[in-house]
Amino acid sequence: MRFISIKTRKFLPPRDDIYDLIDRSIKNLRDGDILIVASKILGIHQGRCVPIKQGSNAERDLLARAEADYYIPRGRVPNQMILPTIKYHTLIASAGIDKSNGAGYYVFWPKRPNRLLRDIWRHLTKKHKLKRLGLIAADSHFLPLRVGSVGVAMAFYGFEPVIDYRGQPDIFGRKLELTRVNIPDALAAPATLLMGEGSEQTPLMIARGFKGITFSSKDHYQNFLIKREEDIYYPLLKPFRKTRKQ
Repeated sequence: MRFISIKTRKFLPPRDDIYDLIDRSIKNLRDGDILIVASKILGIHQGRCVPIKQGSNAERDLLARAEADYYIPRGRVPNQMILPTIKYHTLIASAGIDKSNGAGYYVFWPKRPNRLLRDIWRHLTKKHKLKRLGLIAADSHFLPLRVGSVGVAMAFYGFEPVIDYRGQPDIFGRKLELTRVNIPDALAAPATLLMGEGSEQTPLMIARGFKGITFSSKDHYQNFLIKREEDIYYPLLKPFRKTRKQ
């Protein structure tokens, strides 16, 4: 298995065409490839950009609280560094709203990202005559008790997301009871590392040669999620406030 970085042109806020970007940048997709896409260019594709006026924490927090599903006030965070939020079942700062590489705009996460990935999947499978293709939308977030960011999948399409080991024996014959492997996040982490966080201009990454995946043309997103109240980390998630949607 290997990861292939794709150098692209600059993708320009407040709106640009991701189909043009992908078609110009990728010429040799193969059957069985997994394409990882930076969430930021998906947001720009949909025009999910707002001009930066003040650039203050208060300005971004106001936007993020409207976007988030749940949040914890910045004032409760040590040194008030970030606004912790949950969006699309993902722990992320400021609901994914970012201004880096935004050319004077805040860039939001895309709406209905799985549907957008499905549309891109349909375009690419037809164009490249593929039967097996996976797509992942990735961003970076922070893990508790760790310094630095790591990649996370905020959406995916084209494959079953979990490898289920429950009921299978370990090397000593003991049946596994809980073990399941999370494929989207496992692939998003190295892909985001290789994409970089600065001026690399590589928002597309191909994972090639991964054998432990079951491709599918169905949407398996709901199979990937756990209800907040049933999550083993619920005691830590409970303080998050539900956002009042307008």
